[in-house]
Amino acid sequence: MGLRLLHLHLHGLFRSEDLELGRDSDTGGQTLYVLELARSLALRPEVDRVDVVTRQIFDRRVSPDYARSEEQICPGARILRFPFGPKRYVRKELLWPHLEQLADQLVSRLSQPGEAVDWIHAHYADAGLVGALVSQRTGIPLVFTGHSLGREKQRRLLESGLDWSQIEQTYAISRRIDAEERALAQADLVVTSTHQEVDHQYARYGHFQAEQAAVVPPGVDATRFYPNASPQELAEIQPMVQPFLREPDRSPLLAISRAVRRKNIPALVEAYGRSPVLRNRHNLVLVLGCREDSRQLEKQQRDVFQQVFDLVDRFDLYGKVAYPKQHSRAQIPALYRWASCRGGLFVNPALTEPFGLTLLEAAACGLPMVATDDGGPRDIKARCENGLLVDVTDPGALQEALEMAGSDLLRWRRWSDNGVEAVSRHFSWDAHVCRYLALMQQRTGRSLVSAQTTTAPRPTAVRSRMLVLDLDSSLDLPAVGPLNDLRERLREDALAQSNGLVILSGRSLGLARQRYAELHLPEPDVWITRAGTELHHGPGLELDQAWTQRINQCWSRHAVLKAMEDLQDHITLQDSDHQGAYKVSYLLKEADPGLLSLARQRLRRDGLQAQPHVRCHWFLDVLPQRASRSEAIRFLAMSWGLSLEQVMVVASQQGDAELMDGLPATVVPADHDRSLQVPHHQPRVYVSNRSNVAAVLDGLSHYHFLSTR
Repeated sequence: MGLRLLHLHLHGLFRSEDLELGRDSDTGGQTLYVLELARSLALRPEVDRVDVVTRQIFDRRVSPDYARSEEQICPGARILRFPFGPKRYVRKELLWPHLEQLADQLVSRLSQPGEAVDWIHAHYADAGLVGALVSQRTGIPLVFTGHSLGREKQRRLLESGLDWSQIEQTYAISRRIDAEERALAQADLVVTSTHQEVDHQYARYGHFQAEQAAVVPPGVDATRFYPNASPQELAEIQPMVQPFLREPDRSPLLAISRAVRRKNIPALVEAYGRSPVLRNRHNLVLVLGCREDSRQLEKQQRDVFQQVFDLVDRFDLYGKVAYPKQHSRAQIPALYRWASCRGGLFVNPALTEPFGLTLLEAAACGLPMVATDDGGPRDIKARCENGLLVDVTDPGALQEALEMAGSDLLRWRRWSDNGVEAVSRHFSWDAHVCRYLALMQQRTGRSLVSAQTTTAPRPTAVRSRMLVLDLDSSLDLPAVGPLNDLRERLREDALAQSNGLVILSGRSLGLARQRYAELHLPEPDVWITRAGTELHHGPGLELDQAWTQRINQCWSRHAVLKAMEDLQDHITLQDSDHQGAYKVSYLLKEADPGLLSLARQRLRRDGLQAQPHVRCHWFLDVLPQRASRSEAIRFLAMSWGLSLEQVMVVASQQGDAELMDGLPATVVPADHDRSLQVPHHQPRVYVSNRSNVAAVLDGLSHYHFLSTR
């Protein structure tokens, strides 16, 4: 059997044909790259199957194609669409609360016979988080490509004058950076397009190690991107731009991008407008995606178009600037060739450019470039020698570079020839895929072995469901009547021997058992103690070595203690009874919502794969990155062969948000801590109008959970 590969590309609009590139900020070059990579991999004899996972969307505003659960790309490659989050199409920043749903669905699917894959490749931060969770839970190796990174975007936006609160509100930048850190901590391989990404962008992340990374430049489809336009192509492009231009045969400055701030298109229009040389020599052609009505665009797109319209008016550029409303993906190669036939230039003025696939496409069609001196264009120019790089934040420098690039016909021809030849030699899809497969087989083989070395204990009787009760909250100081009712129901259920009981506690096993004995409830099948870092099974209280082995990866208790030292004005170590081999516990000297962020910064600064958790406002635990109460529950469900829909948990305290994510049935008591934000839209979250143990009883009835009722 050949290799089976799973790609995660979650946001935007993704289908096998007629990609809506440039429709919005979420449907850009990454979409095309993932589609072409899937196609190219499927053609390889060593690859058996390629699946691309994306979001299933039911929305009358978009094509019904995006509601199909499965779609073939080509023989051996398909798109799998999973429902998570709202049914409608939403921007990627609104998907963060729903990613756990997808992770749970993927783990369930990949655990089924015939659905296993050899590795997962996650594209962008949202997919990186899902990939990290799935990889952690299944042992499948993870490859991560950020495409663009949150820290770099945050830096650029701050430089542009936005303040941090604006950036956070619009882009959820903290969640994005957290997701990237999580993906880098889990990844076996990080695939980048350029050396600049490795040296200057990924290097700013605490969990990134340079040896993780490999530079694999994207490929260009030589069957679509090649020089020398046919007369028919030229005739088809002319009507697209001619209505805008008084002299349509002038040499064009061509820009093709999405209408988003990062692409910096208004700076190009201003440089053109300020230069008599450029206005007399060139037309400016801006292909910024498709639009029917500007009022229906996203705010960021509307803002960019409005800036363009204002600049055209300010510099009186009517008849010199074209911004066609519609184009198809099939017309893009012809646009490059049309511009090349007229001695034009391809211009990429982006503030940051992780790679710049459009630069390679243009080069393959014989169109030289003027591009941002950032990221991918540096690697492209070093290989192709087909144009100029410029600091696009300097309007004068951009204007000067454009004037110089179009001033010498002999140099233009040399650049044109250089680009065609270099793309053919260095940037073909065959070269890309060969390097890609070789790297993955080399880097990920070790993980497949290590992930399966130890198996978890299974219960002696088959369990059809799992009830998880929190000793420290839902069973704390229970009312006598509801406790008697719960005791009776659990004992009745124990006779059926089909439902498993799990007790959850932040305490040590000894202290938890001592407290639990006072309740006179049935003996649990499993104890999850020390905040999810220890699992003990059965009457013999057998320690789960498989769980211990998993969370032990990259954990150093000593390093955590050292990293947290400079927070001693805010926290103090708890006594030894509350510590554990995989749990460092502190008391807060005063309740401080900002302390969690400070602790996370200290741990990342030292490159530690550890995660801080604040519970009940006063208790701070630092655990291994791979450990938490929710992760322990999921590990246990997999060990028992249960789907997460067969698990019920209770969430009531600060820090319990993790228990409400994903597919388990969750009960929230009426007296829950008000800092716990309850997602009322989530169908798997039930809010009781009673408190404590009474709420547990309500949840059992609501979900029809126990076998005897």
